[in-house]
Amino acid sequence: GADSDADGQLKNDDALRLMQAASVRLDYAQVNPVVFAEPIAPHIAAERAGRRVTVDRLAGFVRGALMTPADLRLVEGAGGWLVPVNEHEGLNQLAQQLQLPVILVVGLKLGCLNHALLTARAIAADGLSLAGWVASQVDPAMAMVDDNLASLQRLLPAPCLGFIPYRAGIRAADAAACLQLPD
Repeated sequence: GADSDADGQLKNDDALRLMQAASVRLDYAQVNPVVFAEPIAPHIAAERAGRRVTVDRLAGFVRGALMTPADLRLVEGAGGWLVPVNEHEGLNQLAQQLQLPVILVVGLKLGCLNHALLTARAIAADGLSLAGWVASQVDPAMAMVDDNLASLQRLLPAPCLGFIPYRAGIRAADAAACLQLPD
């Protein structure tokens, strides 16, 4: 989802925050090349906007942005591993085409164990490497957070790269401080 700026261009708050936190400057169109007004599944948003998104087109955008030298590059998905981008392709196919290691973000809430384990299995079935995972507490009232984290650490076939506790209005720098990224 996005709002129009003063020039009438759609801008997404997450993309703008990523741009502020980045040490390498990219144009908005490189950071968020496909944006829709409604915060809904990409294939539905595209259809409602009279557009079509393809994996090849997305891969081209990503490869263009990856040409900029940087110490760390992150390609963020939208909507989950198997979310459709059109009637025949899913976001997982973009990851397959790019052949980059995957970091899974686990939204800590009821059902997260099943969701995380199914997603890890799907990543492996798609032939990609799960480099690690990050736990992000999205439900401030979630019961047994520590027990769920321990279960994820035991059951997921990759290291935990950090735990971001729930905080209303958390700043990017505070979230980054919760991560333990390898050198």
